[in-house]
Amino acid sequence: MSAGGRAILRRALLASVVSFALAFALVPLYRIACEKLLGIRFEEGPAQVSSAMEPQWSREVVVEFDTSVNSKLPWSFRYEVPSMKVHPGVLTEAIFYARNDSDRPIVGQAVPSIAPSEAAIYFNKTECFCFTQQLLGPGEERAMPVRFFVDPALPEKVRTLTLSYTFYNNEQATRRLREQADGVAGSH
Repeated sequence: MSAGGRAILRRALLASVVSFALAFALVPLYRIACEKLLGIRFEEGPAQVSSAMEPQWSREVVVEFDTSVNSKLPWSFRYEVPSMKVHPGVLTEAIFYARNDSDRPIVGQAVPSIAPSEAAIYFNKTECFCFTQQLLGPGEERAMPVRFFVDPALPEKVRTLTLSYTFYNNEQATRRLREQADGVAGSH
């Protein structure tokens, strides 16, 4: 490979690493934005939704779920139900399941997205496994809830939203975990 080709490859790899790191950095920024802009607090226990929001009992929106796992993560990931009808302004819970299909502990991170994109600002998660890294041991499966509400200001023409999650392997956190385990095993 020529020197110019190696330089292009290095730049492409650097851009990939930076993009991946930014995806992880968005999770805490998302939490801060929700707390500051929407008044949603992320606390243990029942989620807090603004009491100024009036549920729209006469309206239903379909929320569809989509799950995927990056090819570098040997996990299975699925939803409990493929979709649900919700009333805007009503706090709702959906359950997802992740399973580590490997023979070693791995740290994963879920990255969410909403479609259609213009409706994303109306979909609010008050509790989500995507806010934190998930450590699963070999063969471990975990139920992971997401609590959300659809803002009643969602335009009437939008009748269906799709909440998609992709789980990625957090290779740095997994590597640290292995190094810690090796250090503990080596000290005995």
